[in-house]
Amino acid sequence: MLYTNPPKNSKALEEMVKLYHTHELSPNQCSSLLVQSIDAPLPLVWSLVRKFEKPQCYKNFIGNCKLLSGEGGVGSIRELNLVSGFPGKKSIERLDFLDDDMHVCVFSVVDADHSFLNFKSTTTLHEDKDQEKEKEVDGVRNYTINKTIAIESYVVDIPENSCKADTCEVTDNILRWNLRSLAWVAENVDTPQVSSLDLNKKEIAC
Repeated sequence: MLYTNPPKNSKALEEMVKLYHTHELSPNQCSSLLVQSIDAPLPLVWSLVRKFEKPQCYKNFIGNCKLLSGEGGVGSIRELNLVSGFPGKKSIERLDFLDDDMHVCVFSVVDADHSFLNFKSTTTLHEDKDQEKEKEVDGVRNYTINKTIAIESYVVDIPENSCKADTCEVTDNILRWNLRSLAWVAENVDTPQVSSLDLNKKEIAC
């Protein structure tokens, strides 16, 4: 398990891992898991993660995205044009599962010209309750949670010309970059470099 800014509430993390990030692997597959602590509220972070039709909001290796079918809900298929430097030019992906209550998003690669065959990603978010802040308004104590834990795990085939260690290393690096980018965008949403936050809709306008 790889951690980027390890969370303090490891017990809650372990529960999330058991529920959504325990995968069965075939002999030619590998898997890993990364964790990112984000200094932003969960509704804001989720508004970025759930936008299947606009992954370029925080995934920098994506040049553009278009939906081939569906409207962004479960079963939708998107085509990504990847930026120069990524090991491939296009990736076609399907949204397999989306839960707005539990904050779970699962997608898989169905066709591509890169080497990440049968890639399947599961991302979950939950509030970092160790980061509660107490406020007293008109004599009433309220608690606000301003941090989010993002967990992403994956399963992917090991290419014939590679090995488990190399495949996981390359995939981990890409996902780690995505998670750090997600954190940066969410944490800087009110700066000129990032699109503005609609507080009523709790969404990012990308």
